[in-house]
Amino acid sequence: ITVIPVAFWMVATAPFASARHMLASANFFLACAMYGLRAICGVNWKVIGAENLPGLDASDHQKPAILLVKHQSTLETFLMPLIMPRPLAYVFKKEILLIPFFGWGIGRLEMIHIDRKAGKQAFTKVVEQGRELLDKGTWVIMFPEGTRIPRGKVGQYKTGGTRLAVDTGTPVVPIAVTSAKCWPRKSWIKTPGTIEVSIGKPIPSVGRQPDELMREVQDWIEGEMRRLDPDAYR
Repeated sequence: ITVIPVAFWMVATAPFASARHMLASANFFLACAMYGLRAICGVNWKVIGAENLPGLDASDHQKPAILLVKHQSTLETFLMPLIMPRPLAYVFKKEILLIPFFGWGIGRLEMIHIDRKAGKQAFTKVVEQGRELLDKGTWVIMFPEGTRIPRGKVGQYKTGGTRLAVDTGTPVVPIAVTSAKCWPRKSWIKTPGTIEVSIGKPIPSVGRQPDELMREVQDWIEGEMRRLDPDAYR
């Protein structure tokens, strides 16, 4: 429900606000949502491997990265911008922009929109937008499985993220998230507990093929998911 007034405010103020201020407003809403989730529903989070993120040192703070994240819930969509040291740009289908209020709001942010009707030209546009954002110091975040996957299951890992990484020469960072333990997909019910966000080491993309790079990403994420949430995979 809070999405409606926040999105309305973002649309109304967009002509007068910079992209940085719009992003700050969106992140403030996400922070309120996540800390509200913690206070009201008892859902907490634990970050493992934060030291693996590039750009933590002042000497390489502009180092680019493409985050490839396990997708089980809406929770990681809200949480990732709060725990990352750089601004994030999500990649999503253009049709989402047509959703009243929500789509209008995120349409005012610097994100990457995929026009599936454009065929091969769609990915060319993704690479152009992705390179521009990466050059600005914004990290690109993608969910390789494309949709929320039930706890203990494995979706089809698509190579869009690794194709973008190879084309731009950007390392990928695999991330495992056990969000379905507390917030399953398509569920309004939240279960108190702690979800883990495990961040792997950056994997170079230079000289790699998208398919075999994605296999490495999938192997790491799914192996880590089984380590973090073994009961779900029995």
